[in-house]
Amino acid sequence: MTDSDRVAEFLTEKLQDAGRQYEQARRAFSEARLAARADLPTEDGKVRIVCRRHAEKRAVELDSSARPACFEAGHPDCEGCVEDIEDGCIETW
Repeated sequence: MTDSDRVAEFLTEKLQDAGRQYEQARRAFSEARLAARADLPTEDGKVRIVCRRHAEKRAVELDSSARPACFEAGHPDCEGCVEDIEDGCIETW
C-alpha cells in the first residue's frame, strides 16, 4: 500500500466518522426539539414517560408527530398516551 493510498484511506475513515457524529448530533437535536415542544423531561435525547400500556417507566424517542417510538396505532392505551402528550398531562418521571 502506497503512502497516497494510506492517506486516502485515513481521510475516508475520518470523513465517515465525522458524518456519523453529525448524524448523531442532528438526531439528538431533533429529538430534544420534539421533547421541548411537548414539554417533557428528557434523558439522553429521549422523553421520560410512564407507559400506560405496560405500566412502566420508559425513556423513548418521539417521532415527527410527537408519538413515542413504542406507539402502536389502534391500541387504546397507546392512543391515550398520545392524547396525553398532546394535552400536556402525560405522567413522567
